[in-house]
Amino acid sequence: MLYPGTVGNETPTASAERAETEAIEEVLALVRRNGGRATPARRLLLKALFGTGEHRSAEELAAEVHAQAPDVHLSTIYRNLEELERLGVIDSTRLGGGPATYHLATAAHGHLVCEKCGSMTEVPDDMFRDLIQTASTEYGFAINPHRFAVTGRCANCR
Repeated sequence: MLYPGTVGNETPTASAERAETEAIEEVLALVRRNGGRATPARRLLLKALFGTGEHRSAEELAAEVHAQAPDVHLSTIYRNLEELERLGVIDSTRLGGGPATYHLATAAHGHLVCEKCGSMTEVPDDMFRDLIQTASTEYGFAINPHRFAVTGRCANCR
């Protein structure tokens, strides 16, 4: 039986791994077109970013890269994150008082952040459509939905 997106006798897991590899290669091609190099450290960082799809700090990403390549410095991770953000591959978000987190640039979304436990929930940008529109028309302010966070208390902490 073939699963959607599979090729031949490929399993869904193999298909997902192939799609991830293709996505990483597309990003590396973008990096090359913009004068960068497809370094082993950059490839490992992209694998970490594509692996979970979650918001992760530079230190968390560095720990995953270090598991494969202990000689990669944290400064290299930060430089790569800056370049990937400049190219529009990833977005950074500073939620509450914590460190910046990084995630793949996907459809615009906002964040609900619990002030007590720190949990974060991604919500579609249309949840804040009226607020985004009002901020723009009445105040001339453009909210960046990728970096937008509303703080409060989650269901467990209320």
